[in-house]
Amino acid sequence: MVPAGSVKAPADRGRGGICVAALRRYRSMVQFGADGGEVDVEQGAADPVAEFGARSVTAGDLSVSPAEPARAVGPVTGVTWRAPRTWRFLLFLARVVVLPVARLKVTGDVPAALRDGPVIFAANHIGPFDPVAITAACRVARLAPRLMATGGLFRAPVVGSVMRAAGHIRINRRQADVGTAVDAVADALAVRSHVLGYPEGRITLDPGMWPERGKTGMARIALRTGVPVVPVAQWGAHEVAAWGGFGPTVRTLGRSLLRRPVVRVHFGAPVNLSDLDPASPGAAQRATDRIIDAITAELAALRVAEPRLPRYVDPVRPLSTQRRHRPAR
Repeated sequence: MVPAGSVKAPADRGRGGICVAALRRYRSMVQFGADGGEVDVEQGAADPVAEFGARSVTAGDLSVSPAEPARAVGPVTGVTWRAPRTWRFLLFLARVVVLPVARLKVTGDVPAALRDGPVIFAANHIGPFDPVAITAACRVARLAPRLMATGGLFRAPVVGSVMRAAGHIRINRRQADVGTAVDAVADALAVRSHVLGYPEGRITLDPGMWPERGKTGMARIALRTGVPVVPVAQWGAHEVAAWGGFGPTVRTLGRSLLRRPVVRVHFGAPVNLSDLDPASPGAAQRATDRIIDAITAELAALRVAEPRLPRYVDPVRPLSTQRRHRPAR
């Protein structure tokens, strides 16, 4: 696994510097496979559904790694959240759904110290299929994080009921509801839940499909609670299903049944936020930039053959540079 701590990206938008370093990192990745190789859907360990969920441990401070000083986790209680049966079944189902349309490769590692306590997983968002791919990857990695999802999903018939039964966390995008959302996530972390979300807040519209400028909500939660943030980079899910539209989605799914594109998901090293004072002006934005930088660096390791523009271009996907991320200095 790569050393814990933040990954500083080059200041320029060109990805040459990132990709050279990413090549070295990719060769040293720790895999979940027993033989040190990549784990995919076909060859992953057939662990029982009952293995998911956080283990019961006593409350206390969480030591994230030797490279990052231990930080107070916040008001962690002695109660430990366990994934409901609905969510454990959906984790299994996601793995089944991915099997015919993609070849899932999962790399990286989540240390035991992080598995025993609250963690925030921050992932890049490249298409409508990547939530399924990341869910399947969590199944392979024996993780069951609660998802931070928009309020629209919770209002949808059937889907909303399933989301609530699975224990996921509703995030309303209206500014007036931000405080409530932060409290809800903090409450989840207090019972040692793993939480997963997209710091960008939407599917990236960047022409190169790199992470966009992030929203500060996730960083605010991390700074407030002291919970470690683990970057999750994924690549290839954009080839499985189109950005939108019934016709394009059906066509891309049909093609994926024949081609089965490779979808890679990598769990990176915790982002070092220990030097940031939550009360300091601009701390949330600096933390957000570090999180996006870490995701970008891990993503570069997954797409070394596509350092600038993606090889596959979705014709229905809109493009925009208005929220282009500027690497932290």
